[in-house]
Amino acid sequence: MAETYDVIVLGGGSGGEAVARGLAERGKRIALVEASLVGGECPYLACMPSKALLHAAAAGRSWPVAMKLRDEAANNRDDTATVKQLRAAGVDVIRARGVITGPGAVLAGPRRLEAPDLVVATGAQAVVPPIDGVDAEEIWTSDDALSTAELPERLLILGGGPVGCELAQAFARLGSSVTLVEADGRLLAREPAFVGEAIRDALIADGVTVRTGEKVDSAPAGWRVLAAIGKTPRVTGIGLESLGLEPDPDGGLAIDETCRVQRGLWAVGDVTSVAPYTHTANYQAKVVVANLCHEPTRADYSAIPRALYTDPPAYAVGRTDGDGLATASADLGETARAIVDERARSGGRVVLYADRRERVLVGAAAVGPAADDFGAELTLAVKARVGVDVLADLVHAFPTYAEALEPAYAELARRLPGEDR
Repeated sequence: MAETYDVIVLGGGSGGEAVARGLAERGKRIALVEASLVGGECPYLACMPSKALLHAAAAGRSWPVAMKLRDEAANNRDDTATVKQLRAAGVDVIRARGVITGPGAVLAGPRRLEAPDLVVATGAQAVVPPIDGVDAEEIWTSDDALSTAELPERLLILGGGPVGCELAQAFARLGSSVTLVEADGRLLAREPAFVGEAIRDALIADGVTVRTGEKVDSAPAGWRVLAAIGKTPRVTGIGLESLGLEPDPDGGLAIDETCRVQRGLWAVGDVTSVAPYTHTANYQAKVVVANLCHEPTRADYSAIPRALYTDPPAYAVGRTDGDGLATASADLGETARAIVDERARSGGRVVLYADRRERVLVGAAAVGPAADDFGAELTLAVKARVGVDVLADLVHAFPTYAEALEPAYAELARRLPGEDR
């Protein structure tokens, strides 16, 4: 006999956990099926341990101390407390590999489950490229790098995106000889060029050898290789064929504005290929919970923040391509705060992007001290489509780095008198 639920959540990462918890709190009978760590990669193998290593490295800690801080931040990769909390909330946590066997049906180990709605939250897995002379199993992914007891003497990182840049700085500061290789002509290729240039300079200052516009087919002897070239949605082996579904061109599950794939099937997180960040997964979870509780809600991805936690940090939100947009910029080094903080003396910049016709902020990018903090103001402005005149009248505390936004806001207001310039 099949066990029946209101909703079955396939995958217990950040998004899946949030869906299960949210629905259980609304009185729904929920099954959460996960064979690995409940809570996903972020708390145990990604966001939290990486920030712990970066913090330890910036503070000049030794590798043993950094490992201790990392493991404490990741709760020693033990999800017992999370599972206990979910079960206390009424979620039936099933530790098994889940496979969809038909509409509303899931096989979780030996258990057959049924529900009118399924939510897929199976996440994504690292792409590991072939490297001559190196077995695929020997190539590190970010998960390996953030759970290892080994501090490699020489580390070759493939990929100059956020993960590659953060790990390059952390391991270099902790004592590894690091080379970072990016096939694109610059680091952080999805962000404005000035962001990648600033991070490149910071990595070089930390002793990292940065090579852009290159591909790696083989690795020198004695080097540990870390692949950080991206991830692919985890959609194979979960039974999509039983629903007549195939992955979209990006390899994930195509969803509509409500995060629905088709009738009775929803998806959240990296498996959707939409802005693959933990905060996106949690946001999508709120959208799904609302819709499954008969509160029609549509997702709006116009202001999903993109943060990099290196030293200096970087932050971007909304449109930053500059195509048809008015722009204004300011230097963090020109703030009063920079006089007493040497971190900004070598640079730091913010660029704003506004819609010429509507006179509202639609995007922003910043790199420099506290960029990942004052960036929240920019996210709100983009989300709420705040007019540049309102922003130009905003007062910031003195002395803070956020004051750098004031001349940029004022410049936009001057440049947008209601006609294209």
